Order: sequence, then structure tokens, then C-alpha cells
Amino acid sequence: MPDAADADRLIRALPCWQGTVRIAPLDGGMTNRNFRVDDGCASFVVRLGQDLPAHGIVRWHEQAVARAAHAAGVSPQVVHAGPGVLVSRFIDGQTLEAQQVRDPARRDAIVALLRRCHHDLPRQLRGPVLMFWVFQVIRDYLAVLQPHAPCLMQDQLPAWAAMARTLEQAVGPVDIVFGHNDLLAANLIDDGRRLWLIDWEYAGFNSPLFDLAGLAVNNGFDDDQARDLLEQYFRQPVDAGRWRSFAAMRCASALRETLWAVVSHHTSDIGVDHAVYARQCRRALDQVWRDFNR
Repeated sequence: MPDAADADRLIRALPCWQGTVRIAPLDGGMTNRNFRVDDGCASFVVRLGQDLPAHGIVRWHEQAVARAAHAAGVSPQVVHAGPGVLVSRFIDGQTLEAQQVRDPARRDAIVALLRRCHHDLPRQLRGPVLMFWVFQVIRDYLAVLQPHAPCLMQDQLPAWAAMARTLEQAVGPVDIVFGHNDLLAANLIDDGRRLWLIDWEYAGFNSPLFDLAGLAVNNGFDDDQARDLLEQYFRQPVDAGRWRSFAAMRCASALRETLWAVVSHHTSDIGVDHAVYARQCRRALDQVWRDFNR
């Protein structure tokens, strides 16, 4: 990852600017560095980041999906992409907080955005496209951590491997859509007229239940709120089988997020306290795992 001086030089040298640029860092990047750039004509967001094999992040794929997401009306326009750099139009709006994601008044807009991502976006994709199967991601994270032993939360890894096997069986057969796969509140922007979905690092074909489960567990939905979300998305009551599959995916999402934080603690050079985040994710995992086993 480039340091501040290198990032400044790299951004100023990009060929997409119409005038003299002003650069300001943006908070929030956990696997990349983000900057707002104004060139006198418009405002943009520049994302700097390399491939991250430990997380399955491949930047050419992220860039292709970001272009397709704009074509599908889901995400801002990409104006430049190159090795390790993605430039998109800046959205002047509010990044959501978890309590805003839970707000029933926003449910229609969020569900509509998800449906567009799941069904319209893949029609805009060309070339090879990745799949994001959370249980393969979990298996790979466990393998990535082996050389780091004793790693953070080392004593939990065997139990988590067994948990993942149980959950994969419980999910059962799935439909396949194109998933965002990282539905944190910070990846939703409200510009006052509509919602935008950003950050396509983990995007790929997946079950719709994973995005729904991730939205729920990452934003503190209780069971009633989660059921409402499922009923609105699927446009029918939630039967016992679908609820069981969702509950398993909710656990898998929380486990994946916990392992993401543990792996990042050992591999990331970005100044984020991943150990604190790992403990926060583990608390959420413990809660949904208890709920799953009730």
C-alpha cells in the first residue's frame, strides 16, 4: 500500500482530471485507502489497493463489477480504472449507520437495491466472474492462519471449523444470484433521493440468503426485523425451512467476519485495530450461534 506521499503523486498523475486537483483522505478503508479528489469540474473518490490473496480480493474483478454496478443503476460511475486504482464519481450523501439500516422506513429502498444488485447487475457483467461461497472463504481463512500459529483466538479455530461444517449442511440447496457480500452500513449511501451501494471487493455469485444474513447480523437486526426483511425480499411468509437456512447463513456471515478480522490482524498494514474488531465480531457470532442452537 503506498504511503501518503506516494499516494499523492499517484493520484495527481492520473489522466482523468480536468483541472488542478485537491486531495483529501477519506476515513473507513479497511483493505484500501480512499481519497476525495476535486478537479475544479467535479468530485471523485479514488480507491488505492492491491490484490489481497489472503482475502480473495482481486482488483480487476472489483473494477469490472463496479462498472457493471453503475450500468445497473446501483453504484456511482467509474471514470478511470488501472492497476491498483479505481476512480468513481463522488456521491454527496450520508453514509448510513446501523440503526438507519434497521429503520423500517428504509426497508423498501434497501430491498429494492438488493434485488437490483442480485438480478440486474449480473446482466451487465462480461468475462469471467468469481463466486463467493462463504464456507470456502472460511476454509481458506483457517488455512491462511496456520502459518501464524499461535494466532489471535487460536483456541477457537477447531471449533469454528466444526461449526462451519454444521452450518454448510444446514443451509441446504440454494438459489444463485449476484451478491455484494459485504453489507456493512458504511457501504450504503443516502443522497436524499435514493440509496447507493458501494465497495465491490467481495462481490460474486452467491445465495441471496448471504446478503440478507449479512445485512441482518452486521446491522444488529433482531429476529422480528430479520423475518420482516426476508418476507419483504421474497414476497411471501418465511417458512421453517427458509428460516433455518437463513439462521445458518447468519452464523456463517458472523463467522466469516470474525475470521476476516483475525486474518487482517496478522496480514494487514493498514492502521486499524483488527483485534478489537475481531472481539466485537466474535460477540455477534456467539449470539447468533446460541440462537441457531436453541
